[in-house]
Amino acid sequence: MYTRLLPTPIRSAFLFGPRGTGKSTWIRARFPDATLYDLLDTGEALRLNKEPQALYRELATLPAGSWVVIDEVQKAPALLDEVHRLIESNQLHFILSGSSARKLRRGGINLLAGRAITLSMFPLVSAELSFKLDIETILRYGTLPMAVTGGDAQAYLRSYAETYLDQEIRAEALTRNLGAFARFLEIAARQNGQLTNATSIARDAGISRHTVQNHFDILVDTLLGHWLPAWKLKSATKQVQHSKFFFFDCGVARALTGRLPYPPTHEELGPLLETYVLHELRAYLYYTGRHYTPHFWRTYDGVEVDLLCETIDGFVAIEIKAASRWDKRFNRGLHRLRKELGSDRTACYGVYLGERPALWDDIHIMPLLDFLKSLWEGEIVR
Repeated sequence: MYTRLLPTPIRSAFLFGPRGTGKSTWIRARFPDATLYDLLDTGEALRLNKEPQALYRELATLPAGSWVVIDEVQKAPALLDEVHRLIESNQLHFILSGSSARKLRRGGINLLAGRAITLSMFPLVSAELSFKLDIETILRYGTLPMAVTGGDAQAYLRSYAETYLDQEIRAEALTRNLGAFARFLEIAARQNGQLTNATSIARDAGISRHTVQNHFDILVDTLLGHWLPAWKLKSATKQVQHSKFFFFDCGVARALTGRLPYPPTHEELGPLLETYVLHELRAYLYYTGRHYTPHFWRTYDGVEVDLLCETIDGFVAIEIKAASRWDKRFNRGLHRLRKELGSDRTACYGVYLGERPALWDDIHIMPLLDFLKSLWEGEIVR
């Protein structure tokens, strides 16, 4: 078993996270006595969309301080006006969970004017698994709870990809051409973790460049992925400024490419390892309240650092290699970046799949598991 790191709120909260990250399980464990409205129940969603005021009538007699859970709240956005009224007049507390913020953010919807905090849930992280990791399995199947503990990760992830298209895209009518979106989704997943070339994706998917951007917006809004922006050094004049797009989980990315039955190829391993380390870093920053933004850095002559994070103490730069031996050429980007930022302000780390830590020109070379333990102990990003 595992213990989730997301703290229990003491006031009303939106809880967002991709499907399958364990939001409902966490809610049941933390709020076992709460009144529950499950909007995945189509009849319940239709009833409350038709008459949102029914929520107020049904909850008005609860004592002040009672907790209410509305699961998949984006399926009935009009309920938020009633939630607002119940928080104000009846002092009720709400957990409003969802796997998509698209309808809530794009329709002038009442987001409770600060009366509810926003929480995010990630797939399982190494600290929640007590650092008992099979790295090969994680890179192949990811860390969604059911992929880790369910017994048949392949079947679960195939179903996950189909469910995403059916329930998030078709049911919410987010695009008129589901076939074109499915082609885009596979191509985008194959380019996971690479510099995004919208023109190339548009050509391969047979859609317009504008449509590609709209589809990426859907992926972000439905929490299936996120952009990793390029760091822009003020003193530099020749840097790549395009962003990279990362899916939120290695297993989901592989499911969307149809590669689940096969072990990751050498070409897949690099982006998958970057995806996993970025997932751990983003979760660590969020769960510990360190609201720094990860970036990558790349020059036009191909010198790159995979992850760069500016902190109150300076910079943390991380180079990630899916190799069992560290080569000095892997240090090139870190050396160049340290020269640009100042060696006294930049802590540099190399993360790889080997077994031995080392110190190489003030660069800390660390096996993946050692790095993750140090990260969650607060030794990498403070």
